[in-house]
Amino acid sequence: YTENRCTRARIAACCDQRNLELLRLKIVSSLSNAEPLPPDPLPARYSSLAFPAYRFVPGRNPHPTRDPNGHSYGVQRGVAAYFDPNGWCTCADYLYGVDLFNYAYWWEAHEIWEGVWVAAGRHTQTGQFLQGLIQISVAHLKWFQGLTRPARRLVREGFVRMGQSPPTFLGIEVALLQRDVEAYFAGIRPVPPLIQLAGY
Repeated sequence: YTENRCTRARIAACCDQRNLELLRLKIVSSLSNAEPLPPDPLPARYSSLAFPAYRFVPGRNPHPTRDPNGHSYGVQRGVAAYFDPNGWCTCADYLYGVDLFNYAYWWEAHEIWEGVWVAAGRHTQTGQFLQGLIQISVAHLKWFQGLTRPARRLVREGFVRMGQSPPTFLGIEVALLQRDVEAYFAGIRPVPPLIQLAGY
């Protein structure tokens, strides 16, 4: 009995966030279509920060920061004083934002990237690129809500901003992401696109 209990404890200890996320997704999808689901199989992660308890969709679950039941209510996140585009692969918030986007936490991704955007300087080339990412993340949320016109507008504006930077910037191959996003919105691609960071 003791050996079995120890074995169960070892198994539980080995459950990483991806396994826990899979279990959570099965529960959510069995209950309702209240929030978006990430691609299956789950993508590789770039950070080790824990995901929020749910994916916020306006009108379907508590606002994360305004509602006392929100998953981030009362949580104070530090904002970096500066973001170096050459050191993007060491910026925890930037990488966490990519993970959030890839796992369909689109509202949460836009929130975390806003801090990086401010740190980069809103009107710098890097800031414009990050604002484009934010717009693309919000566009996915609006698309999920059925708000297709504003979603398409945000995607267009986002890629215009991102197009002012080199073809591969902050690890993102812009043309590849744009192709995948447009294919998803056109119904050609069945699942939301992933951000794949080059050289990471």
